[in-house]
Amino acid sequence: MTYQPYFEYGTDRTSRWTVTSDHAANTVPDFVNAGDLGLDPQHMDRHIAYDIGAEGLARALGELLNGPVICSNFSRLVIDPNRGIDDPTLLMKLYDGTIIPANRHAGAAELSQRLEACYHPYHNALGTLMQRRADPVLLSIHSFTPQLQGRPKRPWEIGVLYAHDDRLARPLLDVLCEQGDLTVGDNEPYLGHLPGDAVDRHALANGHLNVLIELRNDLIETPEQQNAWAARLAPLLETALERTNL
Repeated sequence: MTYQPYFEYGTDRTSRWTVTSDHAANTVPDFVNAGDLGLDPQHMDRHIAYDIGAEGLARALGELLNGPVICSNFSRLVIDPNRGIDDPTLLMKLYDGTIIPANRHAGAAELSQRLEACYHPYHNALGTLMQRRADPVLLSIHSFTPQLQGRPKRPWEIGVLYAHDDRLARPLLDVLCEQGDLTVGDNEPYLGHLPGDAVDRHALANGHLNVLIELRNDLIETPEQQNAWAARLAPLLETALERTNL
């Protein structure tokens, strides 16, 4: 079977929303060290390899928002589609205290192969989805671990990430805080912009509305949790979009 670097769902949906899950899978294609990064299987099931629960949440949100969804089908440790080409963490050699053996000595030829087989096809497909209409809105779904090694526990259930363009992020932060029962991160647990990342490339560069949501991964481990969060978030996202008046 030919390797497929991404999956798309609902490409005939008609709303403004395009939903992405950049770190949807922990797949290691066969052409990368015979399908093995040299890590114990337990590490491939951790947040270092993919965003736990993000794919299911993204797909559920796509259905509720009537927007297409695109999910990567390669581990972020193979190559990270949410990094620019020049980003030194594009091909990670150490993540949260874990050395990635198959990446440790990866050179230019290995990087080029992964770009051509994984990274570029994903971004080309996402670019096509964003061209469906003149006023697309990019919704990027990610998840984060409750605690990095040797660091304090993270207090947030959800984070809203953005760069200089907060036209959608700011009303979404307001709507989420109005819920009254959430600890909401404002550009937490990460800053919302890396030059050349997926949001930069497909939204900021073209002036499109955008927001990146981070959910704590222990809250979206099961399909039931993913569906419940999607049902909660979808109307809040629609309200935030309405408040932009754009």
